[in-house]
Order: sequence, then C-alpha cells, then structure tokens
Amino acid sequence: MSPRGLIRRFPVLAIRDFRLLLADRLIAPASIGFSLVGVSFAVLKATNSATDLSYVLAAQIAPSLIFALIGGVAADRFRAQRVIVVANLMMALGEGTFGVLVLTGHPPLWAMMGLEAVTGTGVAIFYPASQALLPRLVPDDLLQEASAVSRLVMNTGQMAGAAVAGLLVAATSAGFALVLCGIGMICTVPWLLSIRAGRERPRLEADAPAAPSMFTELREGWSEFRSHTWLWVIVAQFCVVMMAWYGAFSVLGPVVAREHLGGPAAWGAITASDAFGLIAGGVVSLRFIPRRPMLFVVLTGAAVAISPLSLAMVLPLPAVCLASFGLGVFVEMMMVQWTVAMARNIPPDKLARVSSYDVLGTVMAMPAGALIAGPLGTAIGTSHAQYAAAAVIVLASALALIPRDIRTIRNSDAGIRHAGDEPPPGDDDLAAALETYQPPVPYLPG
Repeated sequence: MSPRGLIRRFPVLAIRDFRLLLADRLIAPASIGFSLVGVSFAVLKATNSATDLSYVLAAQIAPSLIFALIGGVAADRFRAQRVIVVANLMMALGEGTFGVLVLTGHPPLWAMMGLEAVTGTGVAIFYPASQALLPRLVPDDLLQEASAVSRLVMNTGQMAGAAVAGLLVAATSAGFALVLCGIGMICTVPWLLSIRAGRERPRLEADAPAAPSMFTELREGWSEFRSHTWLWVIVAQFCVVMMAWYGAFSVLGPVVAREHLGGPAAWGAITASDAFGLIAGGVVSLRFIPRRPMLFVVLTGAAVAISPLSLAMVLPLPAVCLASFGLGVFVEMMMVQWTVAMARNIPPDKLARVSSYDVLGTVMAMPAGALIAGPLGTAIGTSHAQYAAAAVIVLASALALIPRDIRTIRNSDAGIRHAGDEPPPGDDDLAAALETYQPPVPYLPG
C-alpha cells in the first residue's frame, strides 16, 4: 500500500509527531526483545541457578516501587518525550554494560543485580511517560486508532528482536544480545527529541504561587486513582496475576526451555510467538470493541494462567508457542482497551501520575514472585510451582469479578459509562467517525 493509501486508511499517520513516536516504538521494543532472551541465559550460564536468576529479575523490577511514582510526576511536569529519553538511556547503560561484562569475563551476581536495577529504573520511569505522551500527540477521535497502531508497531519490533536474539544467543553469546539492546536504546534518542508536541506545563510568573510539591501532586494522583472502582480493582487483580506469572514464566520458563525444549533458541521462539500474538491482537483491535471492556480485561487476566500451564505440562515446543501466540492476541486486545479507557477517563494533567499508580500496583508484587519462584521450584519441582501460579491467577481474577462495576460498565465512544446510562450529547457524531476509521492502556518487558 502506498503512503497516501496508508494515510487514507489510518488518518493518524498524517500526524508528524505520531510518526516519530512510531520510530521509537519500533526500535526500543526490538531492543527489549534482545534483553528478554539475553538476561535470562546470561545469568543461567554464569550461575547455573534458577534461584540466582530470581534475584537478578527481582532486582530489575524492584525500582518500580519507587521510580514509577517519580516518573509519573516528571511526565506531568515536563515533556514526556524527554523523560522517555532519560529512561531509554538508563536501559542502554544497564543492558549494554551487562553485555560487555558477559563478553569480557564471568560477571558476579552482585554486578548483574546492580545493572538490572539500573535497567529497571529506566523501565519504571518510562511507563507513565509513555502513557501520557500519546494523548498529547493525537486528537481524541483518533486515540483508539493511534493506540492500536502504536502497539502494533511495538509488538512487531519486540517479536523481531526476540526471534533474532534467540538465534544469536544460541549461536554465540548472550553478551552480544545485551550489547545490541544497549545500542538500540541509544538509537531512539534522535527520534524522541524531534517530537515537538507534548510540551510541559506553562512556566509560572514570578509573582504566581510556587509549583505544588511532588508529594502534593502524588496525593492528587492517588485521589484520582482511587476514585475509579474499575481502575483500582483491576490493578489489584493484576498485582497478583503478574506476581504469579512473572515467577512461573520469566524465572522458571527459561529453566524449562533449557532442560526440555532446546535452550535459548526455544525460549526466543516462545517469546517471539507471544509478540506475534500481540501483533495479531493489535490488528484485531483496529476493529474490535468489547461491549463490556472491564469484564474483558478481567477475563483476559484469568487467561494468563495458560502461560504457566503450558510450561508446567511440558508441552511440545510448537504447542507452547501456540499457547503463547493465543494469549498474546487477547492480551494485546485487552491492553488497547485499557490504554484508551485510561486516556479517556483520567484528566490529561493527571494521566501520568495515575498511570504511575497503575504500574506501581501492577508490578509491586513481581519482585516477590521472582524471589519465591526459584527456591519454590527447587523445593517442590518446577512444574508444581507453575501449577500453583496458574491457580493463584485464576483465583485473583475470580475475586475481581465481585464488584458490580466490573460486570456492568460498558464501552462508550466518549469514554466508559455504566450499562443503561444515556449516551452523552454528540456521541452519534463520534460513533460515526470511529465507524469510518474502524478502530477498536507496563512497554514492560514481556
């Protein structure tokens, strides 16, 4: 399809700043794909211990407990793209240095944990800024299309990066994959700095009141976060879901791949299958709008149990890849709905801070999941630990269905409203526009 044809089909591509954002959202996830394979197999080769891998991955997630909130305040105060530049450079420093250590010697456990903490700090700062930037670049009537296209590009990059990384690590060394991750993150900087929109708040005059403190802004964000039942209930659900999934999949998954499925190349294929599913889900999201979006999100959270179950059963590699692909389709459809719900129902000047509570709540238990998974897998067996994780995921998702809002809130072209509410004035025009475009909210590694 020609460039003009693409723009006619996807009007959001006519926006210059959005096209620049897409360049970042292709290169950075591709780089993260190298990290997803490189880190796990670098640690397993250096220590031959699932418990040590638990420590390293916990160190990667732990900074989110602090820096996600700081990143949210920064992204609401300054240009979000500049905050993302800082985040990407931190990830480049952490993964690139890790790769150099792997290539030049035998990295000690403390160094691997420290460098992954640097990477994790970058990830924590990135997510709130990323959530806040997109609505600043596109008009509201194109937001759903922009979200779907953006995530489609991100997942394409991650799929390609993970697939190539699996082959690279199998043929050479995990160090090369990590160095390439660092180089890729640096390459995103010129694209981000070229984005002109998304300016920070206007500067205050000399006689105006002082800017509110960080703690005041965090309290404002917390008040907004807790005022939406659908929001905090689903974040609580995914706190448990991601804890169980991270330990069972990210920590114990590479162990299963190494012992039963073929090693780094197999893990790269599983990760790439997930990313390919995310791409397919992004394509579906251009047309799919679930009638009960929050119910869809909760049920998709329950479906995450498929991931550890396929590994616990030690299914053949093609079956594990198929399960990862199918789950990726539904996760991506869910993430598009979540992104749009956040952008349309949270005030723009509070979106980054509310997103920081979203990412904090979602990942706050992941370090515990990582720390538990390795020793638990050693004590009761990898498969038993993964079965237990799947049960925890299903239970947490069932409890999230209790609040009425989750089951009754329905999608609206102008935002979320309760079933039975009358549509607000002007909905018909927006609905017609969306029908014309046919469009359908942590990038956290994985």
